[in-house]
Order: sequence, then C-alpha cells, then structure tokens
Amino acid sequence: MIWDKLTSLTKLLPGEASHQLALATLSLGMHPRYSPVQLPGEVAGLHFYNPVGLAAGFDKNAKVMAGCFALGFGSVEIGTVTPLPQPGNPKPRVFRLPEDNAFINRYGFNSHGMEVVALRLSKWRSFKVVGQTLGVNIGANRASKNKIEDYYIACSRLAGLVDYVSINISSPNTIGIRDLQKSGSLEKIIESVKYALVEANLVKPIFVKLSPDLNKKELFHAIEIMVNEGVSGVIMSNTTVSRFGLKNMKNREQDGGLSGEPLFRLSCEKLSEAYSFAAGKIAFIGVGGISTASDAYTKILLGADILQLYSSLAINGPHIVNQINTGLVKLCLGEGLKNLKEVRGIFNSFDKANQYAEHAANKHLKNDSLSSF
Repeated sequence: MIWDKLTSLTKLLPGEASHQLALATLSLGMHPRYSPVQLPGEVAGLHFYNPVGLAAGFDKNAKVMAGCFALGFGSVEIGTVTPLPQPGNPKPRVFRLPEDNAFINRYGFNSHGMEVVALRLSKWRSFKVVGQTLGVNIGANRASKNKIEDYYIACSRLAGLVDYVSINISSPNTIGIRDLQKSGSLEKIIESVKYALVEANLVKPIFVKLSPDLNKKELFHAIEIMVNEGVSGVIMSNTTVSRFGLKNMKNREQDGGLSGEPLFRLSCEKLSEAYSFAAGKIAFIGVGGISTASDAYTKILLGADILQLYSSLAINGPHIVNQINTGLVKLCLGEGLKNLKEVRGIFNSFDKANQYAEHAANKHLKNDSLSSF
C-alpha cells in the first residue's frame, strides 16, 4: 500500500525532518481518512468517540488538528505551548533507535507561542466537527523567571479554545521543569491554572502529565496533591531518561526523553501504582509504548480510562490508530464486553495484565492481518 511505502521512506530521513514531512502531508490533506471507530467513553465529562488519542508533541503548534482527527483519533492534544515563542534546543534533537522501535528527543518546548496557536485554534473552532475532543498541553518558557505564572498565562489565553488543559511538568528536555512535580510547586501550578479558569468563567477539566521516573513516594505525593486540588486526571506518562535494556549503541547515550517500545513496561508499572493508590478518585490517561491493540488493552486492564500514542504513529504509519481501535472493538466483542470500562483496572501486575491481553489478542485477533485494515 502507498502509505506503507511512504512510512518506509520517511524512516530514511532524519527524525525531525520525518516529523516535519508528516505535518506537511497532514496539512495538505495528503493522508488516509478513516471514520472514527465507535468505542465511546467518557472521562471528566468529556465524550470520546474511541479511547485512542494523539499525545502532545506531534502537533506542537496546532497546525494539523483536522488531519489528525481524520486518521481516526478519538482525541487530539496539541502542544506543548508556551506563552512566548521559543526555538527549543539546538538541532539535531531527535534520534532514531530502530532496533528498539524507539526515539530519543530533546526538542525542549519548541513553540510558536500562545498567540499564534490561539489564532489557529480560533480558525479551527469555526469548522470543528461535533464530538472531536481537543486538549492543549501547556508549559513554561525556558527563560521565564516565574514558571508558575507561565502556566496561568497560557491557560488564560488558550483554555477557552479547547476542551481540556493538560499541564506539562514532566518533560526531561527543559531545565527545571521536572523539579516542578516534586515540590510544592505542583500545588501552586494547579492553583494558578484553576484561578485562570475561574477568572475566565470557564469550567474545563485539568490533567497533569507526570514522569515515569518518579519514585513511588514522589508519585504518590503528586497524586495526593492532584486529588486534593480536584484535578480531573493524570496522564501517565511522559518520556523517560532511563536507557535500561536498549540495543541501539549509536544513540542510546543522547540526552533527552526516550519514547516508544522500551517505555511500555515502565509506563504501565507506574500507571498501575498510581491507579491503585488513587482508589478511583481520579481518571487516568495511559501513554507510553502503545503499538498494538494488545498493548492498549494492557493499559486499560491496569487502570487507564483512555489512551494516547505518538511514537508508534511515526514508527508504524498513519494506519496504526484505526488498527488499534479496530482491534479493541474485536477484543470487546470476543470477551463479551459492552465497553472497556468493565475491565478497567482489574489487574495490579504488569506481567499478569500483559499476559492476559496477549492471550485475548491471540484468541480474538489471531486471524487478522492488521496491515490490511
């Protein structure tokens, strides 16, 4: 198929060039189109056509939302958007690890800034399709002297143009950002975003994206703060600085966040820990290393309400969203489920959840050729 060939060709390009080419094809409408698979759910009062959303980092500057939804995503999260424009870290800053089905990136919040993004969002809203759930991921400028205020400023400008706001305090690529999730700063940031919503007379869900590198004490403390502050959900997780078990020797020592297949187990384990600790008091978006319907099912079995992916879109091509959603529908039918909520969080062990998901996939999807969907 033509898109399989194009995906193979993009792998010959440097990582960031491949990313820019993908954005260009989406912007020009040169992409496959899928009606969104219907596997609906609701999180924090928001409706989702299906559980597979696009994670922040792909459409950083709100340029291709329509194209992303056309691929079949149940939700799209743009950003990270900073108050002022900034170029991010010097290039090269994206590195492929093909042996590991992974990337390391150190983009560093490269952003056109909230004013440019707000203009694009305003135009998009004029033709937005009902039911398309859009979020904005906000962050602080590198040179800001008051990073907490940056979250207030970005939320004030952008929240009225989207369905939810997510707070990025877990990127490993901007100095000082990760420290905000380990201290009293987290509470202050959440309060600043809440205050921005109150001032704008808006009621919007707030999500917080956490690092998979937090230890259990740090993770539980962050969850406790979020529950106390009335945050709607946790995005678990961002990229990792761990390099455990990587095969690629050329790029494994590059600074930045690791995403893709090697992140899967770690992000799942942190999701499970956080879900068990939260005891149903907060929602969870599962992110990290999802490339199959079985992977997606594993995260739901460990407590995810909905999901997000990014790296597998770059690695596997534009069909991956429809493939995973179609696989999840078949798993539901095969398992006799009315919806995925029935099995959410039934396991608290990654190994048991993953084994169960793989068994279900082998049983109900074994005759499928996913590449033909």
